[in-house]
Formats: sequence, C-alpha cells, structure tokens
Amino acid sequence: MQQIVAQNAIRHLSTKELRKLLHRYRVTDGKGFQLKDHDPTDTAGHLIDKHHAAALLAGGVEHLSTLQEKLYAQDRWAVLCVFQAMDAAGKDGTIKHVLSGVNPQGVHVTSFKAPSVEEMRHDFLWRAIRALPERGKIGIFNRSHYEEALVVRVHPDLLEKQHLPHELVTRKIWDKRLTAIVGFEHYLAQQGTVILKFFLNLSKEEQKRRFLERLDEPNKNWKFSPADLTERSYWDEYQRAYEAAIAATAAPHAPWFVVPADNKWVTRLVVVAAIIDALDRLDLKPQALTATELANLDEARQALETEDC
Repeated sequence: MQQIVAQNAIRHLSTKELRKLLHRYRVTDGKGFQLKDHDPTDTAGHLIDKHHAAALLAGGVEHLSTLQEKLYAQDRWAVLCVFQAMDAAGKDGTIKHVLSGVNPQGVHVTSFKAPSVEEMRHDFLWRAIRALPERGKIGIFNRSHYEEALVVRVHPDLLEKQHLPHELVTRKIWDKRLTAIVGFEHYLAQQGTVILKFFLNLSKEEQKRRFLERLDEPNKNWKFSPADLTERSYWDEYQRAYEAAIAATAAPHAPWFVVPADNKWVTRLVVVAAIIDALDRLDLKPQALTATELANLDEARQALETEDC
C-alpha cells in the first residue's frame, strides 16, 4: 500500500516539474552569486507539498536504486556527490535517507575529518583523489577537498601544519586553490565522472535550535561538541568562504545545489531529485552482449534445464 501511495505521489512530479524544482537551487555560473539570495527556509512554493514529502522521498529512493543498478551494470560512468555544510545542517541524515535503498556495493561514502599527518604531507587534493569512485559507482564525500578553501581559509593558522614553502603562502592562495579545484573537476568530468555538489544552506537561527535540541535530549548529547560553538562564532567568515567557493567553482559540468536546510524534508527531496535527474540524463543501458556471450548464456540455460537434481 505504501509503495502504491509513493508511486501515485511521484506521478504528480513530472520530469518537467522535477527539473523546474532543481533549477530553483542549481548554480552553474558563479557570476554575481550571493548566498543572501538563497533562503534556508524555502520550501519550493507550489512545486512540492509537505504532505506528500514522505511518499515522494520513498518513491525517489526506489527510483534511485533502480538507476544505481543500471549505472553499475553499464560500468561506464562514475558519480561523485559532494556534501558541504555548517554543523547541524543534516549532512549525515540526508546521506542516510537518500541512499537508504541503494545497494551498498555500488556506493562508497568517505567522511573527511581533520587531515592526518600523512595527508598534510601531500598536496591538498591528494586525499580526495584517493577516495574517488570507480566507474559504475556512486561516491559520497561527506565534506571534501573544499575544506581546504573553507575551514583553512577561516583558520589560516592551519596552513603552517601543511609544510608549504613560505613563498607560496600569499593572499592569493585561496584563489589558486579554487582554480586548482576547477581544473580538477573539469578533468574528472572529461573522464566520465558526474559531479554534483550540495551546499546544505542552514540558517543561524535553525543551527541554534538544533544545538539546543542536542543539549536538551540525552540521546542526542553525543552529537554536540564544544568545538561546535567555537566554529559558530565564525559564522560570517564561513558564509563568505562558502560564497567565494561556490562562485568560483560552479560550472555546468560541476554544478552546485544550494539546498534549503532548515526543513529536512525539503533538503532530502532536492538531493534525491538532483541525483535522479543526473542519472536519468545519462540514459543508462546495460552493455550489449556479444554473439559469443549470448551463446554462452544459451549453453548455461541448457545445462541447467537438463540438470538432474
């Protein structure tokens, strides 16, 4: 019954409507981009209905599972989904809900924490390169290579730990890192990696509410760290850093989606819709079998049908 409800709800969101929804949040050209133009509380107006949200998400996850199987079978494309956000924006929950029905063999999630000593002794893209998805798979970056132009930009003292030559640490280092990311993502796109970047756009007021919830509810205490408050004090600096990163790196082959994050049901629907749309555009089909492979299948069928159990 639940599946029928989901399918009926999905029918109300046609391909045209889905792409209209995504157009609301997709950024493919950073010229003139400003975060203030994107409302964290937005619920997409008449395009989606909160009452259908659960069914839409269930149907979307089911559709994504089917597309992921085709992606895996075709073995030609890879998909890289990058998630960036302020603390408590819901990255973990979004990833969990969106990928809940996908075959774990076809997905690899990498959570980027503070760099290790080994990672800091390499270039800033090194650890991201090592975690890239192989063909046929979906790779999820929970935080990513962008941290080096976000956290490190807000806390430039961290550069000292990276053992860079002093003459390379100039005011232009952030522009140069973003330029390097543009080149890196262009290269990946040319090699068959579909890149989708999600900034979960949380308001400062909603972050406060979620922090208090974590403090008030014992079963959520583990989610809170005193460091969260420290980072919150740099809110404006982070907003400027995100704005600069999105403006510099948004491109048709590597779009950003500035996803409203104050309402989790909106966040999850937009993310699953974006991945579905990207996979649909690939027109995925299994590879055609050769005559020899088809003959081998016929032989296998005959052997099974004549087998004496």
